[in-house]
Amino acid sequence: EVQLVESGGGSVQAGGSLRLSCAASGFTFDDYAIGWFRQAPGKEREGVSCIESSDGSTYYADSVKGRFTFSSDNAKNTVYLQMNSLKPEDTAVYSCAAGQECIYYSGRYYLDEYNYWGQGTQVTVSS
Repeated sequence: EVQLVESGGGSVQAGGSLRLSCAASGFTFDDYAIGWFRQAPGKEREGVSCIESSDGSTYYADSVKGRFTFSSDNAKNTVYLQMNSLKPEDTAVYSCAAGQECIYYSGRYYLDEYNYWGQGTQVTVSS
């Protein structure tokens, strides 16, 4: 069974940190571009970060650049999103997805197609 499972969400105060994990089963991360996305209540889903399968190039939305770091552990078939200096506006449900390549649109990075999605994990940042 193909699955993407996120974990690591929670509640923190502004300035705090969280590390999200996205573990894949049933397929190999190496073959896919992986993106992190978030959706806040009442807002559209937006791209946060994306990593290419071809060369490992990593991209970030301007709003998280310098604060978030996308990394991968191919041996564990898991990717991570280290989130530092969190702000209340980072509050959202964070999800990971697998596609073929990262694409740029309106200041953020998305996937060209969405082959697999995780169920999401809630991140709440209080002021």
